[in-house]
Amino acid sequence: MGRWVSRHRFVQFLSALILFVSVPQGFANPRPSEQADAILAQASALQTVSEPASSATAKSPEQTKTEQYTLSHDRYEKAVAYSRAGYTLYFLYYILGGLFLFLILRRGIAARLRDIAENASEKRWVQGLVFVPLLLVLVDVLDLPVEMYWHRLSLHYEQSVQGWGSWFWDWTKGECLTVGFGIVLALILFAVMRFSPRRWWLYFWFPAVLILLGLMVITPLVIDPLFHKFEPLNKQHPELVASIAKLTNHAGVPIPPDRMFLMVASQKTNTINAYVTGLGASKRVVIWDTTIQKTSNDEALFIIGHELGHYVLGHVLKGFLLGAAGLLVALYLLFRGLHWTLDRWGRDWKVLGAEDWASLAVLLLLLQVLLFVSSPAINWISRMEEHAADVYGLEVIHGLIPNSEEVAAHAFQVIGELDLSDPNPPPFITFWLYSHPPVSDRLIFAHSYDPWSKGEPPKYVK
Repeated sequence: MGRWVSRHRFVQFLSALILFVSVPQGFANPRPSEQADAILAQASALQTVSEPASSATAKSPEQTKTEQYTLSHDRYEKAVAYSRAGYTLYFLYYILGGLFLFLILRRGIAARLRDIAENASEKRWVQGLVFVPLLLVLVDVLDLPVEMYWHRLSLHYEQSVQGWGSWFWDWTKGECLTVGFGIVLALILFAVMRFSPRRWWLYFWFPAVLILLGLMVITPLVIDPLFHKFEPLNKQHPELVASIAKLTNHAGVPIPPDRMFLMVASQKTNTINAYVTGLGASKRVVIWDTTIQKTSNDEALFIIGHELGHYVLGHVLKGFLLGAAGLLVALYLLFRGLHWTLDRWGRDWKVLGAEDWASLAVLLLLLQVLLFVSSPAINWISRMEEHAADVYGLEVIHGLIPNSEEVAAHAFQVIGELDLSDPNPPPFITFWLYSHPPVSDRLIFAHSYDPWSKGEPPKYVK
């Protein structure tokens, strides 16, 4: 499963507000079921795209410009069906996830898991080593059928080429990481709770931010390579690195070639993308091999220009600072919500107090609600950053690539066709679920953005 439906709730409740805001989600629009940590949203003004009779690749001779996002009849039907399935699974995931957690509490399962942990040892840290994995694995196994169904759909619609064995292996590796980080965070959280029952939300914020800052640094170096193969971009595509060097020099912000990487995505997906990730020494621009295979060199340069925009505009650092502030607010809301919930139902659920291990299930339930309702705000920020990166990408390639607006517009057309992007997402869905502006809006903007002919100064690249 990808970014929109994440089973890593306990790590997610801390990382979503920081990592999702601070790490741009890539050039292409993530699928509704592919967002982990939060949920995507859209631009306010939607361009209605009706079903055309022919594909964008089957243009009439006189149509030389990519002026709107168009799909063939067959591709249109698939895009609508695939997207609608993703929207449904997203809401189903949150509804079922909340229901499972409620039943785990209501049926006393969390209390029984706590009893198992307490019978194993009188030492709190040993109890945590027993309880946290039992709870997290139970929740994730209950979520597994929805994730499996999404992968089945991705295979059916030829978005994924990953076999079930490889998929389950990735799921297992993700589960191990979830349990590992969950144990560390839970042990710190409950130690802080015992130290300061009334201020744990504030004191826990400090180590949480430090841990997640470290996680941002090590993810590109340690975690990402567990799921994909990476290699220096100049190993197979030195000509692309040279072209990128021209872009960076034009922008006045050179990025060393050793910060440019190729991800071998073709082993698992047919879709294309690129992204910027990491912090400090681990900060890097990554382009998928499928992007190079399925776009022209000029289109790939525009995609890189977009990612260069995230790098130059400081979205990672700005997002981290904003996310850290949001995390503090979230922890306070969890503190208030935990005590309110335990006062009302703690006795029925056999949860003895906030410091009871079983209260972790209550926190996860509250997180389920908090992540859902905060999604539009998080995605609004991401949407602004993605639009700014689009502007930057258009400006940085202007003058270096002939007919740059058409190149950028056609790049969005290619992305839409390959990713089966919804040509006309419903307004509520676009508000709640998308972190990027819809492909149709991005394409039209790319085709029409031309401050130079109007005598206006560009916004970012002077």
